[in-house]
Amino acid sequence: MTFVQNFPFISIIVSLFSGAVSSILSGRTARVINRIVVITVAILSAVTLAYTWRTGTSYVFWMGHFPAPFGNEIRVGVLEAGMAVFFCLIVLLSLWGGREHMEMEVEESKQNYYYILTNLLLCSLLALVYTNDLFTAYVFVEINTISACGLIMITQTGRTIEAAVRYMIMSLLGSGLLLMGLCILYDLTGHLLMSNIQEAVAVLHASGEYTIPLTITIGLVTVGLAIKSALFPFHTWVPDAYGYSTASSAAILSGLVSKGYIFLLIKIIYRVIGFETFHDTKIVNVLFVFGLAGMIFGSLSAIKENNIRRMIAFSSVAQIGYIYMGIGMGTQAGMVAAVFHIFSHAATKALLFIAGVGLTDASGNNVQFIHLTGAAYRNKIAGVAFAAGSLSMVGMPLLSGFISKLLFAQAAVQNQGKLLPTMIVLALSTILNAIYFIKTVIRIYTPTESDYEGRALSSQKLFAVSAVLLVVLNLYLGSMSQFLVDLIEKGLGMFA
Repeated sequence: MTFVQNFPFISIIVSLFSGAVSSILSGRTARVINRIVVITVAILSAVTLAYTWRTGTSYVFWMGHFPAPFGNEIRVGVLEAGMAVFFCLIVLLSLWGGREHMEMEVEESKQNYYYILTNLLLCSLLALVYTNDLFTAYVFVEINTISACGLIMITQTGRTIEAAVRYMIMSLLGSGLLLMGLCILYDLTGHLLMSNIQEAVAVLHASGEYTIPLTITIGLVTVGLAIKSALFPFHTWVPDAYGYSTASSAAILSGLVSKGYIFLLIKIIYRVIGFETFHDTKIVNVLFVFGLAGMIFGSLSAIKENNIRRMIAFSSVAQIGYIYMGIGMGTQAGMVAAVFHIFSHAATKALLFIAGVGLTDASGNNVQFIHLTGAAYRNKIAGVAFAAGSLSMVGMPLLSGFISKLLFAQAAVQNQGKLLPTMIVLALSTILNAIYFIKTVIRIYTPTESDYEGRALSSQKLFAVSAVLLVVLNLYLGSMSQFLVDLIEKGLGMFA
């Protein structure tokens, strides 16, 4: 075993213990530790990505060098390593862009808690990406849930506490269904290791034994993770959770937390159930229908909103629908489009939340659209960043959203049974996206004589760097997307 193969395990452990260490540090010191950890993990993940890309194969790492069931396993391929790099990048830019707001909204004595929660959240996301054991995955799903709930309610206002309670109720419902599914799956197969379960499930599927219990199990796991990732109609907690938490929290929660659960579901589809077995259960059709519904109803809810942050939150519901539509196509092309949209949406949504807070700050901290008129002139960087994110969501060429929609359309062409509904809803969703995003861009660029003396966040280096880098990331994903598409296809091939 080469030393590089230890890096994923080191990344998880470093993130985990940095959270514990931050509990006895001041907020400022905890922030420095957090920044060092995120950058270090990003570098380790990038080296791991280069290693797996060069070797062309995935590998299994035994924690403690003991095989299962005595030890635990993580499995590393190009897609896992690439996702880890991207998660670290979004966490870092989100924290930079919303740092001032966090320091204003969170009591100074509790700011170290914020970085504890962020470190634990990163640790859980890395574990969900790398783990090869279902029970370990469930443990880190719960760590992820608790960390996300803490990030929502850290400001301790009435709205954030209410939002955290709603989030916890829905998330625990999803966790309960997931745990029930895993228990039944363990009862059917006698294994918790993903590769061993896949072998047992393949035998059961081929023999026709326990078809109904196996289908119920797959349904419970799928629905549990769908609830946790806010698939329509399980999205009711999203507007308040994203709309009233700090800017950094909203960017991280919207861009990464739900994506971690979706990535775990994709791993389960490929490496636990088996792609063909999952397709044969027809659960893909259910995901396809609810994905299409989420695309429409999420956008309709966004159109009716008069609060910019809640509008962006409802947009996330629609974008989650895109991902589940791709999974629901039940094809390799649909899955590639879904995974690409995980990257695209994470980058774009972080950009929109960071830019949105710049616009509201330049408008006297008002989030209502009527007060945002001309905000792009008062904060030029936030205006350009929000416009870029909006155009990406609509599907403007050279931006990441265009590539996502193109991949979904190409996948639909290869699936004649789902071609017509996909194309219709894709076109309708694009029109609805344009209605509420372009309307907002027009408003912020409408000149007005403003009395606001909003803080010029564009003069702050971290905000400016974060906004500019997120725009550059969107342009890269939109104009240089072939490398990422190749990485996804290669990674999914390693899954299979």
